[in-house]
Amino acid sequence: MSEFLVDADTLVNARFGTSQLTETVSALKLLRVPVEPWYRPWKDAHSAAFEAQLAANPVWAAIIDSAFGTSWAADFFTVPPLEPDLALQDELGPLMALSDDHIRADLSVVRTPLPPILLETRGLAAEAAELLRWIWSATIEPEWPRRLRLLQADVVSRTSRLSEQGWSGVLRGLGPDVRWLGDGRIQVNRWDYPVTDVRGRDLMFIAAHTQRVNVSWRLPDRFALAYPVTGIFATTATPDEPLVQLLGRNRARILVEAASPVSTTLLVATTGLSLATISDHLRVLTDSGLLERRRSGRSVLYWQSDTGRRVVRRPASTAPSPDELAQPGS
Repeated sequence: MSEFLVDADTLVNARFGTSQLTETVSALKLLRVPVEPWYRPWKDAHSAAFEAQLAANPVWAAIIDSAFGTSWAADFFTVPPLEPDLALQDELGPLMALSDDHIRADLSVVRTPLPPILLETRGLAAEAAELLRWIWSATIEPEWPRRLRLLQADVVSRTSRLSEQGWSGVLRGLGPDVRWLGDGRIQVNRWDYPVTDVRGRDLMFIAAHTQRVNVSWRLPDRFALAYPVTGIFATTATPDEPLVQLLGRNRARILVEAASPVSTTLLVATTGLSLATISDHLRVLTDSGLLERRRSGRSVLYWQSDTGRRVVRRPASTAPSPDELAQPGS
């Protein structure tokens, strides 16, 4: 397993935040690999355009094929920000400054030999940056205000847990392979890599729409863990009025927001409703077959069932009746 070696100064100064670059690279990964059910609607909406872009830009396709391995990604794609919440263009600055030889060296750590097109092309950093700009503008930017609100709600939830449970409790909830081992050691994943000494250095925890925890660094003194947010990929911020009439406004909103896994804590943060009210609505929606649930560590995650997705997407003129909802598979 891979570990971070930390000290008191590292943990005292550790920060939670967001990163548009991390979110963009995470989206790129989701577009090229099998995804969990709650990511499928988003991926389905963008896959055709993504494939068309790769067909039209063979250098982009070659960069992607060479940059991502089973347990490693090319370093130039995963540099943590100098500060949380920077704009993508600001985060792309270090990438744009890299030479072709540097880009090829990073890629060669993941894949050898490199395809001829990457050996012949000049301006690889500019190509990689333009690829990321397209991913951002086509798949993330239109819904970024909503994503950011949810990422920030997750950060609030994590930091409040820190005050209640300490670092052991926070790390336990970041991912299945992340945990506090004691003696200043944090397990960050199960890959067999040497221990990384981050004592006296900056450590950042980045909330992102990703399927697993990812480690990154900006040597010599900045390290980061990007962790899966219990976020929401709803296609609309507010439910349609027929759905509101059917379920009530709060239940309709919860159902719409549960397009991807959501915890009661996050729903409390994003809706302003009390924990007791959220729990009651989740129970009703789950019992009626509109939501599914699964425990993840100490949290219980909820997301739309197949029936729930059909109810949310159904045209307003044909909104289902309560009797229809009672029929399995309706």
